[in-house]
Amino acid sequence: MEKNILPIKKAVLVFFVFACGYFISCLLRAITATLSPLLTDEFNLLAGDLGLLAGGYFLGFASMQIPLGYLLDKHGPKKIVSSFLLIAIIGTASFALSQNFAGLLISRILIGVGVSACLMGPLTGYRIWFADEYQQRGNSWMLMIASTGFVFSTLPVQILLPIFGWRWIFGGITILIFVVIILTLFFIPPWKKEVDNNHEKNVGSLSDVWKNKFFRSIIPLGLFNYGGMIAIQTLWAGPWMVRVAGYDPLESATGLFWINTTMLIAFFAWGYILPKITKFGLETSKLMKFGLPISYLSLFVIIISGENAGAIHFTVYILTSIVLTLTQPAVALSFPTSLAGKSLTSFNLLIFLGTFIMQWGIGLVIDLSQFLGKGEIQSFQISFFVYFVICVFCYLYFILNNKNE
Repeated sequence: MEKNILPIKKAVLVFFVFACGYFISCLLRAITATLSPLLTDEFNLLAGDLGLLAGGYFLGFASMQIPLGYLLDKHGPKKIVSSFLLIAIIGTASFALSQNFAGLLISRILIGVGVSACLMGPLTGYRIWFADEYQQRGNSWMLMIASTGFVFSTLPVQILLPIFGWRWIFGGITILIFVVIILTLFFIPPWKKEVDNNHEKNVGSLSDVWKNKFFRSIIPLGLFNYGGMIAIQTLWAGPWMVRVAGYDPLESATGLFWINTTMLIAFFAWGYILPKITKFGLETSKLMKFGLPISYLSLFVIIISGENAGAIHFTVYILTSIVLTLTQPAVALSFPTSLAGKSLTSFNLLIFLGTFIMQWGIGLVIDLSQFLGKGEIQSFQISFFVYFVICVFCYLYFILNNKNE
């Protein structure tokens, strides 16, 4: 497919509409961390149950990534994003009405399916509608929108809970999703497939993506490191602050608020400077090689600090993990535009499948450690240390496969 660069005003409008959908997607992704004390009490959840419930979103999300790649390449973001959001409406409405854990889990999976195109749809569109030098910026500023959603899922939700209750909050989100569908249908450009004579024979397949050397080198990073970082940001930072550091629910929500506010500012700055620093030869591989060890060090500090590790420690960890976000646009730029959807959704499958595995896995290790007689604080430390070791091995695999980059 040929690139069709949009004029600046149209590009800003397209970004705004997509940002609205992705904001809601990320609000729904992270809201479980704020609701975790309330849901734990109301439904008598174990740590593993809470991890599974939060991870249900990512399970539904990940399950759609491969078919989503084909659908986006064929039909474009306008049709696919608006259609999938109808499923999200069903999910949020059913979550608001759920009376047991099974109902909550099924609803979370439906929500994950419904919002699964809210980032991949825009990034696929940007690959065609935005110039190559602005791909990293578009990705970073969408992640800035993600942080905005995470911010609103924390203290604002905590403040609204006593007024409306969590069920009516989900009812309100259902209405907002409907508004986003209308905006998408009105303002997102149609998908025009302009194909030359030889293009039809050389479109490329999913196997071309998975055989790519760079793509294969970042599979462990996407699956475990990136997925685990999101699992901590959107769930386990909250329970750590409550059950390890001794925060009350409001203090935890406030801590999450400032973590995500910091990330919002960081992603804005990151998106602004990336096109500039890449001109000096600091490409994705180099930034990741030097940046990731810093994030591992900050994670290790959290582990050894135990009950003394709070919101500031998690802010530093997630902030130093920002180099992981370079992987997504780097994947897209490694392939022709005809494979934009398939390459992006393939990598997104790894991230969100990994988030599901890590959200649930961290909870299971906590439960197992307590079952074996460890205290709650030590159980959290053991679980996070297991994640730390996995990250180090993922990094070494990446380094070994990109020696000359």
